[in-house]
Amino acid sequence: MTLTINDVSSLANRVLEEVNRAIVGKQEVLEKIMTAFLTPGGHVLLEDFPGLAKTLIANSFAKALGMEFKRIQFTPDLLPGDITGGYIYDRSKNQFSLRKGPLFANIILADEINRASPKTQSALLEAMQEYQVTIEGDTLKLPEPFIVIATQNPIEYEGTFPLPEAQLDRFIMKSSIGYPTFEQEQEIIRRRRERRTENVMLSAVIDPPTLLEMRLSIEEVFIDPDIEQYIINLVTRTRNHRQIVVGSSPRGSLALLKLSRASAAIQGRSYVLPDDVKRFAVPALSHRLILEPDLWSVAKAADGIVQEILNIVPVPVVQDYR
Repeated sequence: MTLTINDVSSLANRVLEEVNRAIVGKQEVLEKIMTAFLTPGGHVLLEDFPGLAKTLIANSFAKALGMEFKRIQFTPDLLPGDITGGYIYDRSKNQFSLRKGPLFANIILADEINRASPKTQSALLEAMQEYQVTIEGDTLKLPEPFIVIATQNPIEYEGTFPLPEAQLDRFIMKSSIGYPTFEQEQEIIRRRRERRTENVMLSAVIDPPTLLEMRLSIEEVFIDPDIEQYIINLVTRTRNHRQIVVGSSPRGSLALLKLSRASAAIQGRSYVLPDDVKRFAVPALSHRLILEPDLWSVAKAADGIVQEILNIVPVPVVQDYR
């Protein structure tokens, strides 16, 4: 059965409602993550301080989406085989049998991803890009859908390995959670006190095949040629900016296209507006830029530059397609 855009909107918002039972006051962040999940290659990088519910968000989405969830704690001594699995000798059968690693799940939480060695990061990169892993020369497909939610701490750099640009480029967007307000933190405490347990029991709203159907339906969302040019103009500006050494690749343009269409669908529209593009410009482009060395230590410098570009590039005027 083919899902309509209204079906996609209804299901996506039901998933968000379920996740909101566990997460307090982060609707904007949750909507953006849900938007990423509705796009092929919708891997998400969360960069924020410890204790801001990054793991809880990943786990809550996995439950609401009805998907298998695995968490991998990345450490400097983690080997590629620890995440992909390998062949183990079975004495009872006198043969080698495959023991699959934690990568064989629908949603993977790669916790503190920048603590892993480049060799292990390259194994994860193959999984993120090719949706497969190679074990002892054998190529094995990963489950569909396959989504990586990676976290990294912006204040601890000792014992870490910076993510290579090729891997950063595979994340469709980068986001942060932020601290709750006073009222939101009060609500967090009240909910914990009233439920009398650490765990929040969530129910599956959809299943993996339904998410794949939702992704197919989003391919029908219309985007005006002027908005396509707007996306290209934004990305091109990142390649000519005086404070940017290397601008966004065409993968940034494709990320903005996919996120804009998914955003429109969640809102029940079958067409993209310039506001959809503007909403995702910073999350989709900021992590794809290499800045001048004197800006490396400036917090959120890339975000500010993308916002500056948004303020400069003319916004197209398109007709309402309803």
